[in-house]
Amino acid sequence: MDKRTAILHANCQGEPLAAHLLASPEFARAYAPRVYLNYAREALPEAELSSCGLFMYQHLGPEWGELSSAALLAKLPADCPRLCIPNMFFRGPWPLWSGAPGFDYRDVFLDRLLDMGLPGAEILRVYLTMPLERKFDLDALLAETVAREAERQAHTPVKYLDFVVEHWRSRPLFLSVNHPGPELLRLAAAGILRELGLAPPDYSKQADPGLLPGAIDLGEGYADFELPVHPQVAAFYGLGYGGEGRAYNVYGKAKSSAQYAAAYVECRLAGIDDFIGYLHVR
Repeated sequence: MDKRTAILHANCQGEPLAAHLLASPEFARAYAPRVYLNYAREALPEAELSSCGLFMYQHLGPEWGELSSAALLAKLPADCPRLCIPNMFFRGPWPLWSGAPGFDYRDVFLDRLLDMGLPGAEILRVYLTMPLERKFDLDALLAETVAREAERQAHTPVKYLDFVVEHWRSRPLFLSVNHPGPELLRLAAAGILRELGLAPPDYSKQADPGLLPGAIDLGEGYADFELPVHPQVAAFYGLGYGGEGRAYNVYGKAKSSAQYAAAYVECRLAGIDDFIGYLHVR
């Protein structure tokens, strides 16, 4: 039987989700997934859209122009199944994260201290010892990210936010704000397959028997970076992880939250914009 093309128009979550979907024998027999990165504005060929057998997409509004969800859906065959899939994002363990451009993994507190012109050692002292609740309303920041995620989730029938809210304090569900870990990817893939009426993934044939139960050795391509959690944030929210001395995988190097913050300050003070590149060699 010829496989139909299943387009995934998604961000960096598209590749790992495709890998998890292919763990479903029914999906793998029926579809050949093609991932197009929405944030990279990859063009979708008209011929592929017109012959698409399944279109899965993360919702994009009209500001995306020809790549908006509405524009792409209008180009599909009338009988082509289409499904809006999760675009998971959560700032809970990282309330100080900022999406401001110009530097990777922005931290609003570190940026504020850097803008004051303080020496690097003083910046780190204040950042690591100043009680964060004096400077930031951490409860309000948590409520804000939950509310924004509820708006994003409203576009898809595949629900995940209740699971995140229930469990994010007990274990790390995200590697960084927009990189869900294997547990959430499994949850999302199972929900997508359920909406499609297909069998759930079969994780019994894991490539690495040492992986966590239910994990697969595919699609976790961004697992080489864990965004460190400020120990005060972990204490304030009562997290079961992220405490003092916790080491994180930062592009193959084990770094504590303090060491990561030191690299951030060093990179900014050196006038280097490519923080990811800096972390690879630092």
